[in-house]
Amino acid sequence: MGSPSLLQRAQALLRIRNQLARECLAELLAVFVLILITLSGSAQTVTTFETKGNFLSAYMAGALAVMVAVYTAGGVSGAHLNPAFSLTMCLLEQFPWWKFPIFVAVQTLGAFISSGAVYVLYYDAIWHYSNGTLTTSGPRETASIFATYPADYVSITNGFLDQVIGTAVLIVGLLAIMDARNKAVPKGLEPLVVALLVFSIEVSMGSNCGCPMNPARDFGPRLFTYVAGWGAEVFRWVKGRGQGGG
Repeated sequence: MGSPSLLQRAQALLRIRNQLARECLAELLAVFVLILITLSGSAQTVTTFETKGNFLSAYMAGALAVMVAVYTAGGVSGAHLNPAFSLTMCLLEQFPWWKFPIFVAVQTLGAFISSGAVYVLYYDAIWHYSNGTLTTSGPRETASIFATYPADYVSITNGFLDQVIGTAVLIVGLLAIMDARNKAVPKGLEPLVVALLVFSIEVSMGSNCGCPMNPARDFGPRLFTYVAGWGAEVFRWVKGRGQGGG
């Protein structure tokens, strides 16, 4: 037999054999793709004054991003993508508790890194739209590109209830899709069905708080905006802000 090629040697050297490391990298990449597409949909809508997008296109981008992310990591990590889903799997004894904090950290890190990528991608557009000031409220605010914020009329109690119900519907829908006792989804189309589930929740429950339904999706980008110069107001309940994409 001939000696292995340079490409084969490189592949052998870079191959990751540790299962946990493989799962974490898959989860990181999937969340990165998820947030990259989701936030880009919001950025395109906001920075073009809704001439090249609207709330519906932003929701569609978020739903399709879920589909791409599930295809990306489903065969390796199960494509949790969401700490709420990881927690549910732990409670149902389908996922070990010791992995839970690791997955949450990786999911949040993926969302944070991806937010930086979106900021770089839309850097000129963000600064042009905001007139050179990174604000969290007012007519030219840009914080809602990255994180979701409640509508002015929504109270803290109603906002909390909104997210509990939205996330609960998401989890119930996912469990129903995964349940082998239900009518099976055609093999290979599960990610598409999950995307439709997310889209249905966004277009029906998105007006109150923007429908993040994912703690990592919300906290990672919000933390990025704090670090990148939007200030501590990104963690406060402030009136006059948009809601961002789902």
